[in-house]
Amino acid sequence: MPPRTLILGQTLAFTDDPFQVGIEAATRFDGRGGVLVEDGRIADLGGAEDLRHRHRDAEVRDMGKALILPGFVDAHAHYPQTAMIASWGKRLIDWLNDYTFPEEMRFADPDHAAHIAARYLDLLLAHGTTTVSSYCTIHPGSAEALFEAAEARGMRIVAGKTCMDRNAPEGLRDTPQSAYDDSKRLLEKWHGRGRLGYAITPRFSPTSTPDQLAALGALWAEHPECLMQTHLSEQTDEIEWVLGLFPGARDYLDTYEQFGLLGGRGVYGHAIHLTDRERARLAETGAGLVHCPTSNTFIGSGLFDMGRAVAERQRVGLATDTGGGSSFSMLRTMAAAYEIGQLAGTPIHPAELLWLATGGAARVLHLEDRIGRLAIGAEADLVALDLASTPAIAQRAAEAGTLWEAVFPTIMMGDDRAVAQVWVAGRAVG
Repeated sequence: MPPRTLILGQTLAFTDDPFQVGIEAATRFDGRGGVLVEDGRIADLGGAEDLRHRHRDAEVRDMGKALILPGFVDAHAHYPQTAMIASWGKRLIDWLNDYTFPEEMRFADPDHAAHIAARYLDLLLAHGTTTVSSYCTIHPGSAEALFEAAEARGMRIVAGKTCMDRNAPEGLRDTPQSAYDDSKRLLEKWHGRGRLGYAITPRFSPTSTPDQLAALGALWAEHPECLMQTHLSEQTDEIEWVLGLFPGARDYLDTYEQFGLLGGRGVYGHAIHLTDRERARLAETGAGLVHCPTSNTFIGSGLFDMGRAVAERQRVGLATDTGGGSSFSMLRTMAAAYEIGQLAGTPIHPAELLWLATGGAARVLHLEDRIGRLAIGAEADLVALDLASTPAIAQRAAEAGTLWEAVFPTIMMGDDRAVAQVWVAGRAVG
C-alpha cells in the first residue's frame, strides 16, 4: 500500500454510544466524505473535496456511493468450529458432545489447526470482519496457529487456549496445572506482540473444576492487562447443571467470582438468563456482555434483553459465536439482533446495530482506543459496504429517504456480496 491513501465514499463515524446519547449525537455522516490512511492509521477525515485539496499527493481510492465504516468486530467466536458450522439441531450440551468436541479433537494436529485458522480468518475478512475474539481448543498449537495466521494478515485479534479438565472427552481435557502453564506460556509469547492479544479462556464452569478455575483466576491476577473470556447463563438447563456442580454458589456468575474470574476485563458470552444479583455485579465491575443472536436462536437458548442491558448501562457487544452461530457475517448477526429485539419488545435502530458490531464490540474487548471507530489516530481497519449489492437490496435502497433507510436493507438482507472492500491496518485485502 502506498504511504498515503485517500479512500472516498460515504462515511459514517460514531463519536459515542447511540444507546446512551441518541442517534444524532452519536453519529457523523458525510454523503461525500473520505478517510486518509497513512502508516496503518487514520490520518485525516472530512469532506472528499477538502481532503483532495489538503492531500494532493495521496493515492485516491474512490468507492463511489459505498458506505465506509470501521471494520466489524466479532467479540465472541470459536474458530475451531469453522468446519462444522450449521450442524443440525439439538440443545447446547448435546450439540457440544455430538459436534463440537469431536471436531475440536482434530486440533491436536498442528497442520489441521493451521489450515482451519487460515480458512477462518479469510472468511472473516470476506465478510468485513477485521477483529475477532476467539476461543481455541485445549491444544496450545491451536492458539499458536490462529496467532500465526492473524500475524501473517496483520489482523488485530484476541484469542486464548480453551481450558477444560472435566465433563469433556479424553483428549480434550487438560489439568489445573497444565491449563495455567500453557496459558501463561502462550500469554507471554503472544500478548502485545504486534496486533495480538491474549485472553485467559476457561470454556465455562461445567468443564472446569474449582481447582482449574482457581488456577486461571490466579493467572489473571498476575496478568490483569489480559482479557478473560468465558460463557455465562446461555441456557436454563446449563444453569441447573452449573448449580448442581457448585452447590455452594449463589448463582452462575458466582462460580467465576469466587475464583477471581470476575472483573472489568472479563468478557461473558450470551448472558441471557441472569439474576438480579448477577446483573448488578456485572454492571458494577464494568464487565463485558456479548450478545450472540444467531447462536441463541439456532441452539434455542433464549432472547437476550438488550433493553434491560442498556438501562443498566451494561457494556455490550455483538458476536457471531461461530459455529453455534449460523453465519460468519456480522450483517446477518445484526439482522438477528434486530429480530430478537423485536420479539423482546426492544426495537434496535440501524445505527445502534452498526455500533454494536463496531465500537460496542471494540469497547467490550477494551480496544475502543484503537479500533471500531473512524477517528484520527485510530487503526485503519475499514470496510466499504455496497448498499445495492443485490437486486432485492438495490430496489429497496432506491426508495430510501434517509441514510438509515438506505443501510437497513443491507443489514437485513446483506451478505459477503455487500462487502465492496476491506482494509486491514490500511492495507486493502481481498
